Amino acid sequence: MATKIRLQRHGKKGKPFYYVVVADSRAPRDGRFIERLGSYNPNTNPATIDINFEKTLDWVNKGAQPTDTCRAILSYKGVLYKKHLQGGVKKGALTAEQAEEKFQAWVDQKDSNIQGKKDSLVATKAEVRKAALAAESKKKSEIAAAVAAKNTPPAVEEEEAPAETSEEAPATESAE
Repeated sequence: MATKIRLQRHGKKGKPFYYVVVADSRAPRDGRFIERLGSYNPNTNPATIDINFEKTLDWVNKGAQPTDTCRAILSYKGVLYKKHLQGGVKKGALTAEQAEEKFQAWVDQKDSNIQGKKDSLVATKAEVRKAALAAESKKKSEIAAAVAAKNTPPAVEEEEAPAETSEEAPATESAE
């Protein structure tokens, strides 16, 4: 029986959510499966991947073939790298301790990269929010100035009006 590690789609239209499962290659995509290994949520940024590492590594070592997308997910989580290091230990190129050190160094670097991305996303979100608040306060001050200009009494016009009548009054006196 050929087994595949693949994604099983769930979620509503436009909001996919996937389970990572081991299934017979002849079974339908969302149909019968042998074992659920984890989940994958592409709706978050960065995508949320929750996988049982040991079970997945066991299935990969047994010969289950991941699909292209699952291969990318397993590579991202380090399952395929761990399998590669175990192959080196079996061939005698590495000791188990060296393989574990290499894997732990890789995991630490990967975690720092992911944390860096999360921090940059948070910083970008904060900058966008500050810019939006600044634009909103500027717009509010413009509106307040326009309202104040509209609601102020036309005091300038009233001062000019009596001056004009006083100039006209002497003109009428001289005409008489």
